Amino acid sequence: MGVDPVVRDAYGERAPEYVDLFGSVEAAHAEDRRLIGEWARTIDGPVLDAGCGPGHWSGYMADNGAEVEGIDLVRAFITHARARFPEVPFRVGSLRNLGVSEGRLAGILAWYSLIHLEPEDLTVVLREFARALAPGGGLLVGFFVSPELRRFPHAVTDAYSWPVGELVELLGAAGFSLVESHTRTDSGHRPHGAIVARRNRG
Repeated sequence: MGVDPVVRDAYGERAPEYVDLFGSVEAAHAEDRRLIGEWARTIDGPVLDAGCGPGHWSGYMADNGAEVEGIDLVRAFITHARARFPEVPFRVGSLRNLGVSEGRLAGILAWYSLIHLEPEDLTVVLREFARALAPGGGLLVGFFVSPELRRFPHAVTDAYSWPVGELVELLGAAGFSLVESHTRTDSGHRPHGAIVARRNRG
């Protein structure tokens, strides 16, 4: 199970605090809202919000026309998400086993849900994403950026930041092609990255 129990328990202990601080799209950067909204509108078919947390991005994508489901390790997040966004299905689940049939999904959002994975575990999860996505399906990843791979003491539990190129290489090895990437550094925050990729055909 790798770090899953550690991450689950760490977020579970601080779930109310996390919901208050980050459980709304209004707390997110306007560029993130734009990117996720525009991406969601390009997806024709089921979308999985993988590591949905309190469900705010799931609700936002649903408002932008997506057929979305959210999964998360933390039961407290799922309970909150179901109450706040009753029109969206949510379930407790792991990124290592998404609980969907092969090729069922048209899109996966992994917005800062991969940051706590050890590099070798990230490879496993990306392959699971590729398995669950139909050929040509879309993937949008949000993450911390750094010049080299770094482990750092995140406020909840240790996390990683990645060079964009290195993460793109891992995606390629898992069966994805880069569509576009974005980086941004906001005052007082770690550099942010986003990658839009597509599941290879054939």
